[in-house]
Amino acid sequence: MSGGEVAGILVAVFWAILVSFLAVALARLAQTLKATTKLVADVTDQAVPLLADASTAVRSAQTQIERVDAIASDVQEVTSNASALSTTVASTFGGPLVKVAAFGYGVRRALGGRRDDEVPAKASRRTVIVGRAVSRGRGKRD
Repeated sequence: MSGGEVAGILVAVFWAILVSFLAVALARLAQTLKATTKLVADVTDQAVPLLADASTAVRSAQTQIERVDAIASDVQEVTSNASALSTTVASTFGGPLVKVAAFGYGVRRALGGRRDDEVPAKASRRTVIVGRAVSRGRGKRD
């Protein structure tokens, strides 16, 4: 055997090993692609019903939001009506009621007269000098 033949055999063996490794890599790649395809199919099968349920939930939420919006607008209208009614009642009855109450108080005060116990006693003014109380005014000492 010559050197060229040995070199040819070595190249053929390395070529066979390389092809074997490539074949194994392609076989594993094929298995990975099969698993990926199966996974995508399973996700699609499960996602379609979930999307349908989500769509139903969004529609239901939209309906509830419309109802709440209608209720909120009704409450706002009732609030403005109550405010207007309160303002009307206050302006219609408030002034005259205050006047009637003041008149009643004045009449009671005028008819009742002053009683002796209602008249406050006039307190005398005192000046304190080093522990003593001195009355001002009438020269009277307490």
